[in-house]
Order: sequence, then structure tokens, then C-alpha cells
Amino acid sequence: MGEVTVTHLPTSSTPPTGPGVPTLPAVPAQPAPPTPPAQAPHGSPAVPQPRRTAFAEGLDQLRAAATTEPGRLRIIGALLALLVVAFGAVTAWQMTDRAAAADDVLTSSQPLSSDAADIYRSLADANTAASSGFLAGGQETAASRDRYEKDIRTAAEKLVNAAANSDPDSPSAATIAKLNRLLPEYKGLVERARTYNRQGFPVGGAYLRYANEKMQEEMLPAAEDLYKKENQRLRADYADATPYPWAAIALGIAALAALAWAQHRNYQRTNRVLNHGLVAATATATVVLLWLVVGHSVARAGLNDSYDHGVRSLNVLHDARIASLKARGNENLTLVARGAETKKVGEKTYDAYDYDFSTDIKALGKYLAAAGELADDAAGESPVTAAVGNMTEWKKRHGAARDQDEKGNYQQALEKVIGTDKATGECFDSVDENLRTALAHEETEFKRAAGDGRDALTGLSAGAAVFAVLGAAGAVLGIGRRLSEYR
Repeated sequence: MGEVTVTHLPTSSTPPTGPGVPTLPAVPAQPAPPTPPAQAPHGSPAVPQPRRTAFAEGLDQLRAAATTEPGRLRIIGALLALLVVAFGAVTAWQMTDRAAAADDVLTSSQPLSSDAADIYRSLADANTAASSGFLAGGQETAASRDRYEKDIRTAAEKLVNAAANSDPDSPSAATIAKLNRLLPEYKGLVERARTYNRQGFPVGGAYLRYANEKMQEEMLPAAEDLYKKENQRLRADYADATPYPWAAIALGIAALAALAWAQHRNYQRTNRVLNHGLVAATATATVVLLWLVVGHSVARAGLNDSYDHGVRSLNVLHDARIASLKARGNENLTLVARGAETKKVGEKTYDAYDYDFSTDIKALGKYLAAAGELADDAAGESPVTAAVGNMTEWKKRHGAARDQDEKGNYQQALEKVIGTDKATGECFDSVDENLRTALAHEETEFKRAAGDGRDALTGLSAGAAVFAVLGAAGAVLGIGRRLSEYR
């Protein structure tokens, strides 16, 4: 039996090498078994994984898009379109508000302010006509009676118009209601005074003084308050119409700057000078911005001119007319009262109505001087100058009438006040007529300037909106042209 030789292999893990040793095939590595998820301790609830919000996912997508040129172009196009649309929207919004305020100045607040002044003037003139008719006694002229009735009708009509055009919750509404209540009361007192006066009863004078007291202490202060409130409303409309639209201007500049940057970036990357879409967007934004600045500047200039050379002159002329009416009423009541009403000033005692006449005539002189300074042409200055001359003559004739009254010559004093030859009434009528002429001229000047200011804003709101849409479309198309090069 042959001998069997046993060969011991090395115990090392390193496979033997060398001649005669066969090469074993490599054993592929087995993948590691997956790690089982951690188990929550027995009895503890599993912790849920937090959900990502749509906003966070959107940010991630935006960041991913910003890493590629097409993505960046899409973001730039969207931002440009948004900026141009925002510019147009803010321009349309601000110009709509200013155009509405400018229209209110011309068609609402200034006419109502003039109506309030007319209410005051009509009431004061009615009071003056009533006192003049009382002085005439049974010989009251038809002209004097008609003047009184016309003033009462005018005041009533203007109050109805003011009530129809004012907010029921506005401060003016309560004042208008008060005047509507007092007007019939005043008219009733005047009718009683006339009735007793025609019958020769002295109590007629007491009724007239009571009517005058109601007018001076209740009705005219209420009418003056209404006038001031309507003037405040007028100034508020001016304040809404004239400020520069800084928000729209800032957005316009930002839109143009962004469009310029986008075109410069496009030139750096493609060496192309023009992108038709971006150029069109820039052109439309430029047109809107120039239209905005120039149009509003013209409107602002017109509105400021209407205030400086219209409203201010109208206010002073209204004040002058009211002062002349009050002076005439107090002049008449001086003769009606015959010294029954006195006023103590310092150590001296004066006839109350004559003292008030002196105060009113001084105020008239101050207002006429201011009106002359504000008049900017011969047509406006000429009637004011004539009114100053009438006032000067009025003061001279009033002094002569007072001299006769203080001497006890009542009938001569009466002739110098309400007579037909060189009476103070002629001077008052001339002052009133010249002031009426000046008011009509300044009213025309106001309407012209305010109308020019309002018209300068015509179409700006709608035009800005249309151009903004066109500009945004141009920006999107311009960027889309670049994107098509990557497809």
C-alpha cells in the first residue's frame, strides 16, 4: 500500500502564492443588513417627522432655480413685470384721488363756500332792508320791500342747496338746520314790527330791535360758522389735490433703474445692445413717469394759482361785503333806537349801534386794502378802488347825519341816511355794487385756474394703468426671448 503524504496548509488568513498554487475566485462582499429603525420605548408615542410648508418648499425651488441662468431670467422677468405693474397701479390710485379732490374744489367745496357767504350776505342785507323800511314808516318803498323779500328767498334757497350737498353727519348739517329754524322766527318778528310801525305804535321799534338781536346774536354767527366750516372743507380739498405723489414717483424711478440694470446685464452676457421687449417696457415706464411729473406739476400750479388769485381774493371780498352790510344795518338801527341802546367802553359811553358802525367801517377799510393788494389785474383792481372811494364818501355823510341827530334834528338826520339826495344809502349801494363786480371777476379767475388744474390730470389714471400693462408685457416678452435661446 503506498504512503500517503499529508501536507499542512498555513493557518494564516493570507492566501498562499507562488507557482503551483491555484488562484481562488474572489468572494463578493455581502451588503450590510439594513439598520432597523429605532423603536420607541414600549408605551411611548412615536415622534412624527415635521412637515415642510408650501412656503419653505417654494423657497427651496427658488434657490434651486437661481442656480441656473434660465431660472434667474424667470425671476428677473417676474420682478420687472411686478415692479412696472405696481408703478402703474400706485400712479392710477394717487392720481384718481387727486383728480377727485381737484374736481371737488371746482364743483363742490368752493361753490358751497360761496353759497355760505351768500347766506350770510343775504341775511345781513335782509336785516338792513328791514331797518331801512322801518325808518321810512308808512312810506316804505316797494324797492325796499322787494329787496327784503328777495334776500329772504335767496337765504332760504341757499340753505336748501347747502343741506342737499352736505353730509347729514357733517358739522355743517347742524348749523344749516339751526338757520332753517331761525329764519321763519326772524321773518315773523319783522312782520310784527312793520305792522305796529304802520299803525304808529312805538312797540314796533322794540320788535325790530328784537329781530335785529336774533339776527346779530344767533343767525349771523351761525351763518359765519357755516362759512368757516365750508372754507375748511375747501382747504382740505386743496390739501388732498396738490401734494406730489411721491410714492408713485419713487416706484417709477425704481422701475426704470431695474429695467436699466436688466438690459445692462443682458448686454454683459450676450453682447447684444438692445432687447426689444425691455426697451418697450422702459419706454412705457418713462412715458408714465414724465406724464405723472409734468401733469401733476401743471395741475398743482393751476390749483395754487386758483387759491392765491381766486379763493383768497374771494374770501376778502366776501368779508368786505359782509362788513359793509353790517355797517349799514347798524347805521339804520342808530336812528331806530334813538339812543335806547348804549355801550360803555372804558370810561366813555357810546351809542351801541353807532359804535358798532365805526367798528364795521374800519373792518371794511381793512378788507378793501387787502383786496386791492390781491388784485392782479386792472379788471380786479378797478372796482375795489371805486369801493374805497365810495366808503370814504360814506364816512363823511355818516358824520354829517350823526351831527344832525345829536343836535336833535332827527328828520334831517333821517334824510341824510335814507333820503334820495346825497344820502349814505347811495354810498352803501355803490360799495355793494362794486364789490359784486369784483366778486364776479375773481369768481371767473378762480374757475379758469382751477379748471386748468383739474384738466391737467384728465386721463392720467387710465393712461398709467394701460401703459403699466403694456410695460409689464414688454418686460415678460423681452425675458422670454432670452429664455427661448436655452430651449
